[in-house]
Amino acid sequence: MKALVGCTLIDGTGGPVLENAAVLINGDRIEAVGPREAISWPVDTEVIDVSGMTVLPGLIDCHDHLASKDYTLLSRWGLDEPTSLGNIRTAKAIEDTLAAGYTCLRDAGGLDSGFRTAVEQGLISGPRLVLSVGIISPTGGLADRVSPSGHHNAYHFDPNTPAGVADGPDSIRAKVREMVRVGADVIKFATTGGASSRPGHGPMDIEFGPDEVKALVEESAALGRRTMCHAVGGPGLRMCVEAGVGSVEHGCYLADDPDLVRIMADKGTFFVPTFEIYEFHSTVSAPHMVERAKALLDVHRESLHQALAAGVKVAAGTDAGGYVHGDNAREVELLVERGMTPMQSIQAATGWAAECCGLEKELGTVAAAKLADLLVIDGDPLRNISVLRDRDRIKMVMKGGEAFVDKLEAPTPTAAAAL
Repeated sequence: MKALVGCTLIDGTGGPVLENAAVLINGDRIEAVGPREAISWPVDTEVIDVSGMTVLPGLIDCHDHLASKDYTLLSRWGLDEPTSLGNIRTAKAIEDTLAAGYTCLRDAGGLDSGFRTAVEQGLISGPRLVLSVGIISPTGGLADRVSPSGHHNAYHFDPNTPAGVADGPDSIRAKVREMVRVGADVIKFATTGGASSRPGHGPMDIEFGPDEVKALVEESAALGRRTMCHAVGGPGLRMCVEAGVGSVEHGCYLADDPDLVRIMADKGTFFVPTFEIYEFHSTVSAPHMVERAKALLDVHRESLHQALAAGVKVAAGTDAGGYVHGDNAREVELLVERGMTPMQSIQAATGWAAECCGLEKELGTVAAAKLADLLVIDGDPLRNISVLRDRDRIKMVMKGGEAFVDKLEAPTPTAAAAL
């Protein structure tokens, strides 16, 4: 057994912190949590003194693209290096994300099931991976990548991974089944364009029709899969909300239709705003992308405020593929900058994020019987949320009871149970 003792505990539920706490770990799970004086442990327990530090659940990113490298055409089309080298870069990004304190990650397109298996088998170190494998969209939509010269490029370079284009309810049902066949845990689809879409197909432009979205959500549910929908604004955003999608990704223009957040609250739909990607696009992207990203900044912030006021659960997601890996906690920092409290932003990356991924019984909060995925920080993120981005302040990253990062002093042997 292991015991983390003396810490300030943020348990991921949004409840009050617990000072001078102890977390007892048995194998890969948490045995007990509570005030230090109330927890006892066997004589051979490895006692780890974390006095003056903060312990919280391992962080969760609900929207990433770990296989993406940057936004250049050569990179996005897989033309700049051998596939094997790209896979090694992806493996490094996966390991670096774990080192940043993220013990679970939902990939929103681009990562195939082999990487999940590699993590599970211990071939590489990384977060627990929840995969969409690919994005489903209609012809002309997000997954239909065609150059101005007419060349086609699938979202993936692995011939075992399906192309994401599907038109009509029957074709969409078949595509959902195909994604599940190759290992998708969640079904990702798009009902609008986006800030990074081609000129002429932007954030308010529609993709699927209502009958197609209904078929996709129904088929996903029949196969036991949640859904996540890229939807920025306009009729496509309303379409996915009314169809009962599991989570709205981006949702920048929710504030334009205030009844949508009430529908989301009633249906239990999560909101993953991904502020980090728009911060990027508003600075260094192509001119049409910069313009789109700047145009939505204010309404995106207001959408967050309306969602919180309506009782919608917000989950942190970076949409980081294409510009950076390993700085996932910038999104948590941005949630605070956009109006959430530090405690809410932590909950968005822990307890609410676990619910968004359907893993709340295993992850997201520090509680008995949960998996021992924990983060030890030298600092107080409730006073300074930015400490979550500081690698020097990350003293331990524990996944399943084993430390991947350990910068703490050597544990003190104990000869007797705690008093």
